[in-house]
This record gives sequence, C-alpha cells and structure tokens, in this order.
Amino acid sequence: MSVRLTQYAHGGGCACKIPPGELEDVVRGLTGTTPAHPAGALLVGLDDGDDAAAVRIDGGVALILTTDFFTPVVDDPYDWGRIAAVNALSDVYAMGGTPVVAVNLLGWPRDVLPFELAAEVLRGGLDVCGKAGCHLAGGHSVDDPEPKYGLAVTGTADPDRLLRNDAGRAGVPLTLTKPLGIGVLNSRHKATGERFEQAIATMTTLNLDASRAALAAGVTCATDVTGFGLLGHLHKLARASGVTARIDPAAVPYLDGAREALRDGYVSGGTRRNLDWVRPHADLSRISEDEALLLADAQTSGGLLVAGELPGHPVIGELVARGEHTIVAG
Repeated sequence: MSVRLTQYAHGGGCACKIPPGELEDVVRGLTGTTPAHPAGALLVGLDDGDDAAAVRIDGGVALILTTDFFTPVVDDPYDWGRIAAVNALSDVYAMGGTPVVAVNLLGWPRDVLPFELAAEVLRGGLDVCGKAGCHLAGGHSVDDPEPKYGLAVTGTADPDRLLRNDAGRAGVPLTLTKPLGIGVLNSRHKATGERFEQAIATMTTLNLDASRAALAAGVTCATDVTGFGLLGHLHKLARASGVTARIDPAAVPYLDGAREALRDGYVSGGTRRNLDWVRPHADLSRISEDEALLLADAQTSGGLLVAGELPGHPVIGELVARGEHTIVAG
C-alpha cells in the first residue's frame, strides 16, 4: 500500500509553525528570570529569539540545547525522517556548535498509520545523526492524531565563539548558504504528489560545513532560514543587532521550479503570515508582491544566513546603519 504522509497533516514541515508574531506574544514575559542555584551561566536565551539556548558550564564549554519537530513535509517516511533530523541539528550549527547527542520526538496516529512507516522515519533520523557524528539515544513518543517527528539536540561550542543573531554590525555582507524555494515546492508536492529531488537534496544537506566555514572566517553573527522565511529570520537578526539589512533580490538563489510553483499558486499560509508580520518593518516598495512572497517563503531545513562572506556561497546583501526599517529590499 502506498501512503501519502502529507495527506495526514494540516500543514507540512516548518510551514506549520505558529506565526512569529503570535509566538512572540506567547513567550513575552518569560525572560529575565533565573533559577535559584543555576548550574551554569545562561549565554543565549529567549531575549532575541535566537536559534538555540546556550549555557556556559565548568570547563569553559557552552552547552547548546534545541528542539524541533513537525508534520510530514514529504510523502516518503525515510526522507521525512532525514529532513526533520537535519532541520533539528541545524539550530546547533547556526550557533557555531557541534551536535553531541539527540533524542527522538515522535507523534504517531497508531490506529491510522502502520508502525512500519514510523520505523522508516526513525531510520532516516538515525542515518542523519550518524553522518553528523551525533549520538541518537532514545526519546519520547505519543499517540497523536497527526504524525510528527523531530529531535531534541544537545551540542557543545566555544562560549567565546558563538554565532549569535544579535552580533551583526554595519558594513558586513550577508551570505546565504542554501537556495530558497523549498516552501513552494513542498506545497506543490503536498497538493499534487510530484517529487522534487532538488528540494529533498537541499533539505537533507547538513549545515555542518557552512557552520565550520563561518567560524573559520571569524564570523560572529548568523542564523538559519526555516519556517519564518528569509525575511522573517533576517528581520529578527537586524532587530536584535540594531542594524538594517539591505537585500539584493537578484542575488538571492532559488531552486529550479520555485518560481513556477509560485506562479501556479502553491503558497502556504505560513508564507503569507510571514510576509504580513515583516511588512510593517520592511521597505518592499521596489519589488513585486510575488518577489516578496518568495523572500518570505517558509523554508524547511534551509541554509545559514551569515553576516560575513563565505567562499562558494552568494552574497545577497549587506548590513548597514539602522534606518527607518529593519529590511530594505531592492
């Protein structure tokens, strides 16, 4: 029996995230508190919506902790497991860290979908962690009306060489390490069943090499591009760093078929919510609505957005002194 996993979920991948504005409202007020006897110093928390939490512990080590899970973004269970695992590990790489150990997070409609498919999902996650040099040990599962999978990951880093989203400075170029367009292609896949190998290859590529290249280049500011789209994550970075980001839309790379998917209407609700959230803070007057939607496209397991120049990756803009907007496109 052929099962289309994407048909068992209302959304897919990072496009099913809670909208960024609503999420910020939910977590507002949760900052500024500390435990009575902390085991380490909190270096990165909720304040700027960075990619992961970081704590300095004894021995001059920073622990990096993150979790990410989502509904099926593709129909193949093994590919979905790989994509979800790469996406979860990405938050550690985006902070300049090395994943050390992860545990599985699985929600499964046990009376609807066979457990053989769940085993394939878990196998995909295990294979990715193996390639990343990260232990995958245990986890947690629940009976869930919608299938969901991801990882909780712990990594380590040099506390004095973290990549943070609040460390950008004016005069630095912006580099993007993976092409955009994953969201519209995944929306087309969910609607039609068409398989897009270029999207799967991008989503299953670890951000390990990009992270190491950023550290080697002396970069201090980075984030990854996932469910809030390039515009959403760039807005958070520019806001946290007190700068404005200028984007050259012509320099932004896209996957083959992305513009055609947009033309044919395969735009997720998450993408439209991303654009609605960023629009009041951005000057998009020089670009079309279609171009703005592509820049806001909800990515799953996207690349790193780096405040610095990395060999082999396109420079898509620069950071400048803060002006009226956090982003200026065109």
